[in-house]
Amino acid sequence: MTAVPHDIGPAVPAPTAPAPAAAPRRRRWHRLAIPLGLAALLTTITVVTHAVDQPDPTEPGFLSPVATDADGGSRLAEALRDRGVVVQRETDPLRAMLATAGRATLFVPAPELLHPGTLGALRDLPGRTRLVLVDPPRQVLEATGLPLVPAGRRWATRAVGPDVDGLPCALPEAARAGVAAAERQRYAVPPGRSGAAVDRCYADGLARVPRSTETVVIGASDPFRNDRIGERGNRELATGLLGTTGRVVWLDLDGPAPPPPSPDGTDGPSWPADSEGPGGGTGDDGSPGGGDEPGGSGDDRGDGDSAADGRPPPNPLWAAFPAWFWALLTQLALAALLLVLWRARRLGPPVSEPLPVAVRSAETVLGRARLYQRARARGPAADTLRSAALARLLPRLNLPADPPPDAVSAAVAARAGGTAAQAHDLLYGDEPTTDRELLDLARSLDLLTRTVAGTPEAARADAGPHVRPPVAADPRPPDPVAADPPADLPGPDRPATVPRPRPAPPKEDPR
Repeated sequence: MTAVPHDIGPAVPAPTAPAPAAAPRRRRWHRLAIPLGLAALLTTITVVTHAVDQPDPTEPGFLSPVATDADGGSRLAEALRDRGVVVQRETDPLRAMLATAGRATLFVPAPELLHPGTLGALRDLPGRTRLVLVDPPRQVLEATGLPLVPAGRRWATRAVGPDVDGLPCALPEAARAGVAAAERQRYAVPPGRSGAAVDRCYADGLARVPRSTETVVIGASDPFRNDRIGERGNRELATGLLGTTGRVVWLDLDGPAPPPPSPDGTDGPSWPADSEGPGGGTGDDGSPGGGDEPGGSGDDRGDGDSAADGRPPPNPLWAAFPAWFWALLTQLALAALLLVLWRARRLGPPVSEPLPVAVRSAETVLGRARLYQRARARGPAADTLRSAALARLLPRLNLPADPPPDAVSAAVAARAGGTAAQAHDLLYGDEPTTDRELLDLARSLDLLTRTVAGTPEAARADAGPHVRPPVAADPRPPDPVAADPPADLPGPDRPATVPRPRPAPPKEDPR
């Protein structure tokens, strides 16, 4: 923006600018609070997203052989059947334990759902039975008499090799699988049982206790889930751990297991009349419990469209997109909310409204100016100054209320001097970008209005049409001082100046 020079028109002394007010002390607490708040918000979002993304073993369908969602185990069951392994699904812990008669593998994906009174029965499983526990808690390890305790947990599962810690792995299944996602919950031998025989692999994420009932403990569910089974050696590790015996009894619990029946049998489950006792009956393959078809025993879930207990089928929209899509959508929504909150500090441009009380004009001007300064509204402040200047200039230039800018610029330049382009830039130019430019604009507009108001044409315009011309001309020569009295007198449109001395009248000749 180019301001009109201060020397246009007659030289009129500019008013003395008031001393600048002391700048208000700026609060700097936000410089520390905003970064810390953003860091806390990002940390919270990360923790919540991670918690949502992690599977919950207590939810129905977790590692179920008939569940096809991300946390299900249908792909693992299909892989076992492709290798000729019989998959027998059981939904009752006692039926599952009785179904292990003969050579079988009991797979417990959620050991924390077992009742404490049932955990002791895991010690008395038949010989040649392998027990596979997925991420068992401490109370399960103690109840089953395993010489293991939790030794640390990672934030997320890591894919490592079976001998990544430099110790050889004695499990042939792990050696064939190679790198797999098996390191999350680590296990160690307690100090009081340091002599126990325990084979550990995958940086203590997988442990085997070779006893009459061989027990395998793995601290991560990733190798068994549908969404991770196809990564690295997860499929080979999962099928190797479960398919060694040729038959898998898959304990599929929808919630916490009920307590075991009392010795008199009054609290126990009612066995089918045509069965041969708990776990009785044979399937097509000769195995007890109905073979590898879902629904051979227990309350099966069918094909996943509906549940036997009357639960509605899951919403297919959730399964149509991966979990990271919903996490990303949530983060975008939170970012949009933060943007709205950040921009909500200013709801729009300043608006005029009536004052609640009558105050001094100087205080009103100062208060509004401070509001403009705090909001950094240099554009609205400049428009207000230009509108006020035009309201004072148009009557003095005999222009209508809404003249075109070119006519106003030409009239101002003709009256005050300078060029029409300079006057147009001053009255209709761009908004200032700094406070210094806004101050220069205010001073230039004030000087322009005082210059136009101080011209003889403006003085005659101020007189109005009601002033009558003189009746007869005065034959005496005009007094150069009295011809322009307003120049020496202070008024609303001109500053006060020092009065000039009147010259003494000439002495008359006595002749």
